[in-house]
Amino acid sequence: MHSRARLDAATGGFDPPFAIVDLDAFDHNADDLVRRAGGLPIRVATKSVRVRALLDRVLRRPGYAGLMCYSLPEALWLSDTDTAEDLLVAYPTVDHAALRALAADATARRRVTLTVDSVAHLDLVDRALGADHPEIRVCLELDVSWRPLPGLHVGARRSPVHTPHQAAILARAIARRPGFRLVGVMAYEGQIAGLGDAPPGRPALGAVVRWMRRRSGAELAARRGAAVAAVRDHADLEFVNGGGTGSLETTRTDAAVTELAAGSGLVGPTLFDGYRAFLPQPAVLFALPVVRRPTRDVATLFSGGYIASGPTGHDRAPTPYLPAGLELMAFEGAGEVQTPVVGPDAAALAVGDRVWLRHAKAGEPAERFTHYHCVRGTAVEETVPTYRGEGRCFG
Repeated sequence: MHSRARLDAATGGFDPPFAIVDLDAFDHNADDLVRRAGGLPIRVATKSVRVRALLDRVLRRPGYAGLMCYSLPEALWLSDTDTAEDLLVAYPTVDHAALRALAADATARRRVTLTVDSVAHLDLVDRALGADHPEIRVCLELDVSWRPLPGLHVGARRSPVHTPHQAAILARAIARRPGFRLVGVMAYEGQIAGLGDAPPGRPALGAVVRWMRRRSGAELAARRGAAVAAVRDHADLEFVNGGGTGSLETTRTDAAVTELAAGSGLVGPTLFDGYRAFLPQPAVLFALPVVRRPTRDVATLFSGGYIASGPTGHDRAPTPYLPAGLELMAFEGAGEVQTPVVGPDAAALAVGDRVWLRHAKAGEPAERFTHYHCVRGTAVEETVPTYRGEGRCFG
């Protein structure tokens, strides 16, 4: 694990704020994901990484194949840079300029697959490109939320295609539509993969989440299999994607699934500390400098208000990591230009010292920092740009 002395020694030549990726932790996490995948290939979720050098690094490892992108402009850029041959855009696009660029690029059309969940998405592509556009590869997204009772929805609000019958109707419409080829199905079970079943200090909530995950998983295994079979009546599928970092062990047992998706498990953010089956090592950290000592018991850091997306709550704030005995102040939290910390180790901090923090989500620090320093042992092996450092922002 990490030590403050080691990290400080490795990065002594850099002025904070800055971010690092610990290569030993990253590689350990990559190996552990492959172990948990049980032989199924893993498609890497780019939004949880957002650093081309790290995407290159993991794609060179056995057990990984392809990228799951979060926007079409991103996928086109990753195709242009030859980062990957297989690029699934996991969220529907309405970007007319990007669609025109895709249609004009034969290499990108071979590599890039768009996600659709309604005929409206096909209509939009036709309006952007004209009815006689080149063939576009598409993936049908199946909604895999759990609906145990009428009106009760557990999971992300994604696709309107929930039943095998609805999947068959859309698959038939795509098969009959000139200019499109249905090559995949995506079914991301966020209520299983994205909810920790052992939240620290909350055993009752953990028990409820485990019960929900079991019930939802059993329902999904039957429904996803039936939906994929219904889609295969209308298309020769190349892949059926499922899972997420938090559900690899269960999703890999679904015979309908041909590949898994994961990304956060490479980085080990705090939102993935609360799982029983695995514990990723923290691989991406950021350092902030102490700039004030307003009282003996408070040290104030520069910047730090890197709040993660999702439902507002304390679990979306960055977490002081090293030295270990620090925490945010309840009434001030992590701020735009300053972040006070308290705790047993606060009194020992001096102006100019560093505090190391972890982010709640995996890829979002890359939107704050233009570069990551790649640390191994007590040295920085190289410094690599994030998407932001390459001048790229995909929303």
